[in-house]
Amino acid sequence: MTLAPFGARLRQALDTRGQLCVGIDPHASLLSAWGLGDDLAGLETFSRTVVEALADRVAVLKPQAAFFERFGSKGVAVLEKAVEEARAAGALVLMDAKRGDIGSTMAAYAEAFLSPASPLFSDALTVSPYLGFGSLRPALDLAREQGCGVFALALTSNPEGAEVQRAVGADGEPVAASVLRQLAAENADAAPLGSFGAVVGATLADAGVDLAINGPLLAPGIGAQGATMADLPRVFGASVINVVPSVSRDVLKHGPSVPALREAAERFVGEFADAVK
Repeated sequence: MTLAPFGARLRQALDTRGQLCVGIDPHASLLSAWGLGDDLAGLETFSRTVVEALADRVAVLKPQAAFFERFGSKGVAVLEKAVEEARAAGALVLMDAKRGDIGSTMAAYAEAFLSPASPLFSDALTVSPYLGFGSLRPALDLAREQGCGVFALALTSNPEGAEVQRAVGADGEPVAASVLRQLAAENADAAPLGSFGAVVGATLADAGVDLAINGPLLAPGIGAQGATMADLPRVFGASVINVVPSVSRDVLKHGPSVPALREAAERFVGEFADAVK
């Protein structure tokens, strides 16, 4: 059975569970902070605990694929289980894999994460448009067909991104503006929200581009990178209602206590609500 469009499902999740995405980022320092080994057993305990604590209450969980892939096929098997259990508990799963390629290779990446036949089937996928926005077509088309979403990198929270994303094309349009414009075209006439989103860092001093794409805006950079929920209305303006604030370390550092993880997530949901009043 084909899912309802991702944008509609996301809008409902944000409205009922609060506007928050929590990363599942089992990097070595966090595993150590939790008293876990930097090994497969630690990976399994970490991901299982985060899913148990948060999947039944936050809108979006965002596994970072690289932290699972570094353990090889057994690590990917842990990721498959985390995705399955998170979705079963009601969270939308955004796979943070930042895939980008051309032709049949892009199609294969899309099938890995956006095909219901795949054990890694997720509600949405992060992608890189920097081989040209048109290179994303296989992922965009499969996502639309299956009721999934895609988040394209536009203005990221890392300072190095500006050298590409702020560059001006031959037509005089900044690269990020071009990505956002084409996402808006993919979302044309969608209601209540389009399924094709952009990654726009909460750390930006000034976006300087039109963020009204009728789609979700994933906003990393809150917490450890220095941004706060209070910054979001300034950065995103009227589009703040479609922002999905992403927090990883500042929630995950409270593990392995399940109650502490839940309390931290609830605090960020409340801070967002206060910021947009």
